[in-house]
Amino acid sequence: MLAAKEQWRRDLAGPLGAALARGLESLRDTARPLILVPAPSRKAAARRRGGDPVVRAANVAASWLVDCRLIRMLHMRPGVRDSVGLGASDRQHNLRGRIIVAPPCPDTARFSANAEVVLIDDVLTTGATVSESVRALAGANVTVRAVLVTCVA
Repeated sequence: MLAAKEQWRRDLAGPLGAALARGLESLRDTARPLILVPAPSRKAAARRRGGDPVVRAANVAASWLVDCRLIRMLHMRPGVRDSVGLGASDRQHNLRGRIIVAPPCPDTARFSANAEVVLIDDVLTTGATVSESVRALAGANVTVRAVLVTCVA
């Protein structure tokens, strides 16, 4: 994931997506649809990287899985700094209240009742992005069943 993220390795979306799909397949209840929600990225960072590698890999994973779709419902408000070099408390402060479920978003009430929602993120460093993303989704009545990250720093 780090090569896809920092070295613009778009060719890694396929293998990363296949690995995500294998992990997700072992987690899921196949009687329910699966919704993949990528953790948000700062727009400037995604532009600098030629797109969002988490979204690319999650799209590939969704294409491999039956009754699965990716919904990009999380967004970062302006003012979020790059987290490189920030400690755990600074990362939490940087993101607090700045990850939101932004319109247009499908009817979120359906997710909690009918689907398994899995948050997908690239690197788990302090857990600040994951925690704030789950908080934002819970505030929109979306229950996250699991969080799947590609690597832990």
